[in-house]
Amino acid sequence: MLSGIQPTGTPHIGNYFGAMKQFVDMQNEYECYFMLADYHALNFIQNGEEMKQGILDLALDYLALGLDPQKSVIFKQSDVSEHTELTWIFDSITTMPFLERAHAYKDAEAKDKEISVGTFNYPMLMASDILMYDTDVVPVGQDQKQHIEYTRDTAQKFNHVFKKEVFKLPEPKILDDVAVVPGTDGQKMSKSYGNTIPLFATDEEIEKAVMSIVTDSGADIPQN
Repeated sequence: MLSGIQPTGTPHIGNYFGAMKQFVDMQNEYECYFMLADYHALNFIQNGEEMKQGILDLALDYLALGLDPQKSVIFKQSDVSEHTELTWIFDSITTMPFLERAHAYKDAEAKDKEISVGTFNYPMLMASDILMYDTDVVPVGQDQKQHIEYTRDTAQKFNHVFKKEVFKLPEPKILDDVAVVPGTDGQKMSKSYGNTIPLFATDEEIEKAVMSIVTDSGADIPQN
């Protein structure tokens, strides 16, 4: 089993119930690889010191939540150069229309954002992340199933083009019983929405976040 989290900020309770708790539970069932996805995070962070601190903080968060280095491999993506090397090989057999169907690209395009090549190409890096380790299962939410479909398609195309069964086809492990944790504004809790309750916040920070939740059920106000 392989999964990864980007070191792009402090984890919140939505991250915990949506992924991290399952990681801790599954390390007793699978041979697990947990990745600190700093290459992916370059799409959001271009400050070296901020990235270094984020990587360290995320590693500490993994350990604090119960990941056991005696049971699981915890590693930094950029320490394994084959991630980017394999991505280039996949790029050479991948068409632009294939990548234009990715949800993240279509979402950015719909919002008229200036789209980086890294954002456009991230499904190929993700495919490399997964396929390099002969991964059998990847835990994802239902809304992330497309990531695994892209990876399976890439593995099949590589095997067909080079006429050799090099990569196995991973399966998504859909976390159906994971509830969407609402943020302080009623939307899905997300760092990008600024509506999170940090997992390792101080009492004062938690109180400030919780007391900001609107509980009046009047018009146009979240009914939290």
